[in-house]
Amino acid sequence: MKLIRICSCAVALLILLWPSKGFSQDKESKIPLNITITHAAREIMSAAGTCTLITLDQEGRPRARVMDAFLPEDDFTVWLGTNSKSRKVTQIKNDPRVTLFYLDQDASGYVMIHGQAQIVDDPIEKQERWKEEWEAFYQNKEEAYLLIKVTPEWMEVISNTRNIVGDPLSWEPQKVLFDGTHK
Repeated sequence: MKLIRICSCAVALLILLWPSKGFSQDKESKIPLNITITHAAREIMSAAGTCTLITLDQEGRPRARVMDAFLPEDDFTVWLGTNSKSRKVTQIKNDPRVTLFYLDQDASGYVMIHGQAQIVDDPIEKQERWKEEWEAFYQNKEEAYLLIKVTPEWMEVISNTRNIVGDPLSWEPQKVLFDGTHK
């Protein structure tokens, strides 16, 4: 299983690094801009420790809460654990559009992922995505513990320390669309 993951990571890296018309080039480093942005995003997401999950309630109002997310997968899919009785479960079932927000440790930048969430109650997935420090929160793990899988549609990244800045006039941040393009 680990060998398959290592191989798939290597293949994904080769695909990302392969020259493509779809990437803008960073003139100074000659590294495709999408790779620079996604690398910075992974650094920020790893260092942040937590993220904010934003859902929409039945009246369309945003609801934000701090979450202990798993690190993003190669394609930036993010998994989170939750209690089956929490409001966010109902909110996601009613409207799967969500936002994940990660603040850089030094507050000089952020990652914001917009995507579609789904509730997952698969025992194998739940076993694979479990943190021992959550034990106290789930008296009956089999019934009370659910997963939220967020499939990204697009991501914004700002990082002053990594020279990833927004448009100087509109302040619009760098954006990665998960169809492989940069905007």
